Parts: sequence; C-alpha cells; structure tokens
Amino acid sequence: MPSASRRPATHFVAACLIGVASMSICGFAEGGSSLPPLPAMGPSLRKAVAFQTSEQPGTIVIRKNEKALYLVTDQGQALRYQISVGRDGFGWTGTVKVASKAEWPEWRPPKEMRARQPELPARVPAGPYNPLGARALYLSRDGRDTLYRIHGTNDPKGVGFDGTSGCFRLTNTDVIDLFKRVAVGAKVVVE
Repeated sequence: MPSASRRPATHFVAACLIGVASMSICGFAEGGSSLPPLPAMGPSLRKAVAFQTSEQPGTIVIRKNEKALYLVTDQGQALRYQISVGRDGFGWTGTVKVASKAEWPEWRPPKEMRARQPELPARVPAGPYNPLGARALYLSRDGRDTLYRIHGTNDPKGVGFDGTSGCFRLTNTDVIDLFKRVAVGAKVVVE
C-alpha cells in the first residue's frame, strides 16, 4: 500500500486528469485559454552499464526489486533506466512481448482500476496531459493484451518507487528514448 505521503499526490493527479479530460470534452482545450502549463518531460535517468544476461540484444529485462529496466544492447552491456513498479499487491513476473507502441497515447483506465478509483474518467484523450505520458509500449502474453504498459509520466518525481497498478513508469525523456530503441515484438522479461 502506498505511504500516506504519496496518497494525496494520487488523488491530485486523478483530480487533474478529470479536470483536463473535462476541459477537452467541453472544448476548453481547443480555445487554449484554460489549460494548465505543459507537464515537465523530466530528467534522463538512463545509464550505460555492464549487464550479464543470456538474453539477446533488444530484449528488455525488468528487475522490480531494483526498480530498473534494462535494455540489452550487446553481450554484457545494457542501458539501465530507473522506473516505478507495481505497489504491494500489483506486482507481477513473467515473460511478455511488446505488442504495439503509441506516441502520446490516450488512456482508458481498466474497469478494475475504475472500481477502485471511481473518480477516474472512462477515457483521457491522447496528448501531453495524458497520464501515460509521452509514449507507451503495450505488453501482451500469448497474443492477449495484459493491460500492463511501459510508459512515461507527467510527474517526473513519480519515478523510482513502487506505486503503480502493475505498469512500469519512466520519465517522459527516458520513455521517448526507449521507444526509439525497442521494436514491436521485443521480448520483455519481468523478474
């Protein structure tokens, strides 16, 4: 369960999402008069590191305990990105694939998430105010959507802890970099 100090931020983000979604739906976004400032892209937390694995280049290895995503680049080498991972009760492991990728994706919270947080909208339109951030990699297992994503965030301070509903969150700067490097069909190993 997230700490009490993180809970208000979650409620604030949900309230902002509802507000931004409402502005878009009501036409305020088109008028440009009431939108909040564009979210920060956040710093790059990426590092080239030595990394021993039997996985092939192009494979993503996520080590939840380290809060790190590794993109294997060569034998014994990887790019390491700091991430947020699933909070207690929302973590998972296994092997999946990148089924598709999207720039500035729309967000449709799953019905299970909306049951836990009824204040969430059914849909947040694509664009810079979307909680999936600048890019999203959609994960599938055996051809079926897992509903989990590797995605950016409009809150750069929201990276580096266990606070998601099972997705893996990077700064927008880092998810844009990862997005360019990873192919659809890439293997993702979650440990």
